[in-house]
Amino acid sequence: MAVSVAVLITVFSSLLHKNFSLQNQVNELQDQISKFNISIGATNSIEQEIDHLPSKNLKILALILSITLLSVPFLIFKYVDYVSKSRSLDNISEEVSLNKQLAYWVDLFLSVHPYAKPLGLLVATLLLICLGGLALYGVTDGSLAECLWLSWTYVADSGNHADSEGIGWKLVSVSISFGGMLIFAMMLGLVSDAISEKLDSLRKGRSEVVEKSHTLILGWSDKLGSLLNQLAIANESLGGGIVVVMAERDKEEMELDIAKMEFNFKGTSVICRSGSPLILADLKKVSVSKARAIIVLAEDGNADQSDARALRTVLSLTGVKEGLRGHIVVELSDLDNEVLVKLVGGDLVQTVVAHDVIGRLMIQCARQPGLAQIWEDILGFENCEFYIKRWPQLDGMQFEDVLISFPDAIPCGVKVASYGGKIVLNPEDSYVLQEGDEVLVIAEDDDTYSPAALPTVKEASFKNIARPARKSQKILLCGWRRDIDDMIVVLDAFLAPGSELWMFNDVLEKEREKKLTDGGLDINRLVNISLVHREGNAVIRRHLESLPLQSFDSFLVFTDLDSG
Repeated sequence: MAVSVAVLITVFSSLLHKNFSLQNQVNELQDQISKFNISIGATNSIEQEIDHLPSKNLKILALILSITLLSVPFLIFKYVDYVSKSRSLDNISEEVSLNKQLAYWVDLFLSVHPYAKPLGLLVATLLLICLGGLALYGVTDGSLAECLWLSWTYVADSGNHADSEGIGWKLVSVSISFGGMLIFAMMLGLVSDAISEKLDSLRKGRSEVVEKSHTLILGWSDKLGSLLNQLAIANESLGGGIVVVMAERDKEEMELDIAKMEFNFKGTSVICRSGSPLILADLKKVSVSKARAIIVLAEDGNADQSDARALRTVLSLTGVKEGLRGHIVVELSDLDNEVLVKLVGGDLVQTVVAHDVIGRLMIQCARQPGLAQIWEDILGFENCEFYIKRWPQLDGMQFEDVLISFPDAIPCGVKVASYGGKIVLNPEDSYVLQEGDEVLVIAEDDDTYSPAALPTVKEASFKNIARPARKSQKILLCGWRRDIDDMIVVLDAFLAPGSELWMFNDVLEKEREKKLTDGGLDINRLVNISLVHREGNAVIRRHLESLPLQSFDSFLVFTDLDSG
């Protein structure tokens, strides 16, 4: 028993001894491990310090580079005068300073290149972002990419710099935000200028007209109102049309004057553009090559100057490279200039000497009372008017049969294709219509008549109606016209022998013969009429009462009292 107890005590004591020895070993191992960790941490901190040194140097270099690049423009602008003066000492003949040359180059670049201002603004924005990113990279702990993105946010939104920390970061962020505000202010200015320029271009009629088959009127005169009225009536059957007016006037003034015209446009739209018919760019702006018809109006004032401008306009029209689809109608003021305009324009141009036509119409109306109403009905679009159209079913038919082929129209001529489109009024009854010929008729509208089957005509004896002999007439001309000599020639051809033409105006009698002779009239060659001169003013009643007014058959009163 004692032995066993001793054995147990021995085993227990040995176990205690081993336990204490193991505990000591564990403690020693823990001490060694802690010492090893401390050594590893020190090593890592040293390595981090070593890695941080080149990054810190890069940030300092980026900060110095950004400040240098930002200072270079200010140094150049400040010392450019000194450089220019030093150059002038070396070269005495050099008179233009360097700063003026730089300013000229910048001005030339901005004025020549249309996108110079937006391009300059883009370059300034990129420079601000890059310089700001470099400066932020030097004062913050972020990477270069993060700093560039942060710089863009400061440029785009000036309120983003509120979260900046540190003196350096705050100074840089405020500077970038201030530059961003300037850039966006300039951007708003460019956008505002572009919008204002576009609206001003639309207001002044500089935009292009994108139309086709329209009527183009070049010029402005007092005849424009009646011309637009007749075009509106003519286009009524088509549901309206497009009329483009281009003149050297402000677009708003033209639209205001047209709006004052008190007539119904009947669906016709009038488009006004400001420009010169002598400039090809302005002609292309109104789609001259696609116009159905082009009307050139004569200017008010001197006849020769007006016709010279009309001639130059025709030259500009014939110089359109795209070609013209429609024909040209040119209003002239002097009959003597008609040959020259036709020579320049060729078959494409049709001339109307309004002064001469009005004079002839006045003579006809003076000889035939009531003829003025007929001309007004035929030459306008209110009632019946002239129309030219081709009818293939009439080819091979004699004109005497054509006369009775239209129940709702009156044929009065043929546009002969074999004669180059020459219009023959009242041709012979035996004339046979050929392929390409067009028939000239008087009708209500272009869609109200068409040929029908020939009616049955009963034969009857022809009654020869004797034509009454012409009687001499006595006509009074009140006023003076520039082409009065041409009117006297026409009257001499129409009137019967023994007729008298009394000329009553404020032109001195001594000067009348000289003016008539200068106009090309030979008084001695007048056959049927004799001239009687009276001096006075047709507006003054006392002067009119001095004339035998009851003895005159007709009166011609001129509204344009042009004594020059």
